[in-house]
Amino acid sequence: MASDAAAHRHTPLQALRQLDTGPRGLTDPEAAARLAATGENTVPRRRTPSWPRLFLRALRDPFTAVLLCLGLVSALVASWGTAAVILALVAVSCVLRAGGEHRADRSLRGLRELVGSTACVLRRADAGAPVRAREIPVAELVPGDVVRLGPGDLVPADLRLLRASGLTVHQAALTGESAPVAKAAVELPGVADEGPFAQPQLCFQGSGVVSGSATAVVLATGARTRFAAAQDGPVRRAASAFDRSVHGISWVLIRFMLLTPPLVLMANAALRGRGLATLPFAVAVAVGLTPEMLPVIVTTCLARGSALLARTHGVVVRRLPALHDLGAVDILCLDKTGTLTQDRPVVERVLGPDGRDDPDVLNLAAVAAWWTLQLAEVPVPDALDEALLEAAGSVGEEYDGIGAVPFDPVRRLATAVVRGEALGTHTLIVKGAVEDVLERCALDGVERERLLSLAEREAGSGLRLLAVATAERPARARAYGPADERGLVFRGLVTFHDALNPDAPEALRALLDLGIGVRILTGDHPATAARVCRELGLAPGEVRVAARCTPQDKARAVAALRAAGHTVGFLGDGLNDVPALRAADVGIAPRAAVDVAREAADVVLAEKDLAAVRHAVTAGRYSGANIASYLRITLSSNLGNVIAMLAAGLLLPFLPMLPAQVLAQNLCFDAAQLAFAHDRPGTAVLCRPTVLRPRAFLTFITGFGVLNAVADLATFGVLALALRGPDAVDDEALFHSAWFTENLLTQALVMLLLRTGRSLAEGRRPGPVGWAAVALAAVGVLLPLSPLGGALGMTGLALPYYVLLAAVLGVYALALRGLRSISGLYSCAT
Repeated sequence: MASDAAAHRHTPLQALRQLDTGPRGLTDPEAAARLAATGENTVPRRRTPSWPRLFLRALRDPFTAVLLCLGLVSALVASWGTAAVILALVAVSCVLRAGGEHRADRSLRGLRELVGSTACVLRRADAGAPVRAREIPVAELVPGDVVRLGPGDLVPADLRLLRASGLTVHQAALTGESAPVAKAAVELPGVADEGPFAQPQLCFQGSGVVSGSATAVVLATGARTRFAAAQDGPVRRAASAFDRSVHGISWVLIRFMLLTPPLVLMANAALRGRGLATLPFAVAVAVGLTPEMLPVIVTTCLARGSALLARTHGVVVRRLPALHDLGAVDILCLDKTGTLTQDRPVVERVLGPDGRDDPDVLNLAAVAAWWTLQLAEVPVPDALDEALLEAAGSVGEEYDGIGAVPFDPVRRLATAVVRGEALGTHTLIVKGAVEDVLERCALDGVERERLLSLAEREAGSGLRLLAVATAERPARARAYGPADERGLVFRGLVTFHDALNPDAPEALRALLDLGIGVRILTGDHPATAARVCRELGLAPGEVRVAARCTPQDKARAVAALRAAGHTVGFLGDGLNDVPALRAADVGIAPRAAVDVAREAADVVLAEKDLAAVRHAVTAGRYSGANIASYLRITLSSNLGNVIAMLAAGLLLPFLPMLPAQVLAQNLCFDAAQLAFAHDRPGTAVLCRPTVLRPRAFLTFITGFGVLNAVADLATFGVLALALRGPDAVDDEALFHSAWFTENLLTQALVMLLLRTGRSLAEGRRPGPVGWAAVALAAVGVLLPLSPLGGALGMTGLALPYYVLLAAVLGVYALALRGLRSISGLYSCAT
């Protein structure tokens, strides 16, 4: 096989010879031999990072990096115990995060196989066998294959066009051009020096077909494509709304953590004269404020939710943060066709220009549908064409087809050209949107207004309309194009009705009950959309409708909603939905969507089904609620402990807790909170979108943190009164043990009482978090009694101390429940 490097500079026939192929494509043995020689047509992906690389990457997390610095500071001042515990925390955090990312990468690699693309290729079993057009995986394409392209297809490799009809492609991924680019099979003079992307006879992998159809030969595949070459540099995706929220919270806490050690040192030096002796304690207090498990919890929650969705509902989350964004969606935009209604419209009436039934109009429209399908090489007819062919029966073959100009969403027309009845003439049959067809008809103003009124009357009853017009032209060899659609004779209207999707009313009601506003963005007539809403049983105002939307209108509507502060999801499956899919916070497409729409989506559904969207939103809210629970609980508890320790450190003649005890307590609390990655929150989290708003979030944890600090200081007061000796509060080991136990017990209470959407009364089984809280409380009671407690400087407590602690905890629990009720954390009404 000759080199394909210069094949694009030849005529189509020369290009085929250069690639040692022909217009009938390759045989199966030839394709298999070339596949073995060239490899699969896949863009080389970056290798999955190894365990050591994942471990080192985990060190770049802000909290982990701060912990590492604090551990090194402890080692520099020879506080080896503190340094060892801190570095152990760093190691555990990095190992857990690396393991979570490794499992997530492995799961996503498997999920991506569910959305693999295919290409329409001409292949033969052997040299004497007939040619068959078949769908094969894109990975199996080889140089020399002959492929067909239609609207919505992704260009599967670098191609040289052999034939093209009205072809335009979107190649912004390669050139940054926002407008579609026209392509043709013949090389135009004067463009050879402008670079390959300007040459109309070439199409490149990474482009998407906007309109028209084509047959092309594959020039290059895999790593030899220009798209693969463009992937050599680093690719960064913009941070999601979830990432920005978490990072906003993180950096506020990091600033506070960095201020804590100097404040502790200065206060103790000024009031107690301890100076650098308190540095290990100051470092331990700063560590106590750190949510070390945040990266692990986030990764695990999202990865588990995504895997569960794929396994149970066939929903593939292609970008993990998109699962959280799904839970935060408060407005869902969608088209009605295929979602609220079935994808198979049915012909209802056929009207002539006088408004009376005229079966000839149906025959003309069906002929146009038949020859557009044949000559434009469209893989399958669209829904209206299918309805026309089904209603008209066997038509089209009695005519000789000459050419076709396929439909595109901007022009809103499709044209078939057949041999006319008069010798030496061609007949153009144009069908499309009423306004666009009438605009191209030779009509006076009065007649145009009468026909528009006729169309409005039919559309007012909620029917979809297709206008049909014809024109006679002298026969010619030159190809026909959109410029020929003028001077037409109006022939009539075909009306269609849409049958409702039987599952749509229930699924739509479920989304509304989840607090999600629904916007219907459709290209249909307003009355058609209004009729569907009435048939769905929707009250006026429950769902907003925007009709006659172009692709750009849909994208602008989505962008405007986002600018107004909403989190927007968009469900679409057509080429005209791609701009809106990219503009939304979460783009959603069914697996049967056109390739370019599916690739633009963040979430891929097994079917275009609102019930699947509801399942995805539910999973997103559960995952988001678990992450929010972890953040609320760990940060409010840690903040309260830090405040209490800072105050007690200034009031007591000794440190309120030894550094090793602070770190051991922190390690136990962190280990218990891993259960949040496996928890199932209560149903209250489904009542409204799950959104992390940094300012409101910090206000919340400050309030509950102060309450926690009050409980800790109340314990301090009780112990100060209960522990009697020569110097009043003088039994350090007993004080440390009591406060250690109290801290873990209060943290266990917080885990149970501040879980998002779940109260103690909800459900009989405690679940992972309930069992983790019980285990944490048991550690708090038993550790001081164990040999490990003795090694940490703690001792067992007498029974009266447990009674005093129980009294403090009882009051604390009541205060927590009261403040929780005031905050409305578990209410669907807020």
